Amino acid sequence: MAADRRASWLKGVLDLLVLASLTGGESYGYEIARTLADAGLGQIKGGTLYPVLNRLEEAGLVSAEFRVADRGPGRRYYHLTDKGRATLAEQSRLWIEFDESVRKMLTNGADR
Repeated sequence: MAADRRASWLKGVLDLLVLASLTGGESYGYEIARTLADAGLGQIKGGTLYPVLNRLEEAGLVSAEFRVADRGPGRRYYHLTDKGRATLAEQSRLWIEFDESVRKMLTNGADR
């Protein structure tokens, strides 16, 4: 049951986490998934990640460029747009406020 809950929590914030993963510069899908896994968020599969990236691109929050590789398949590189940076800043602030409220509620509940 804990794994099911964690997945639903992640689903609610994955768009924001993907935007945050791009603050250091452009990246492609596998690198983004690895960055999220390295942050302790678990393995994000392509069937979950790529629809998020497509949604963010359609919203104008990221832009993408396909590049042919010297070896192997080409890759689609994503980077934040100005609108994406502004959205990340605003939504991060709102998420942190929400997180603080949840922590307060859980801490108070545990103290009872």
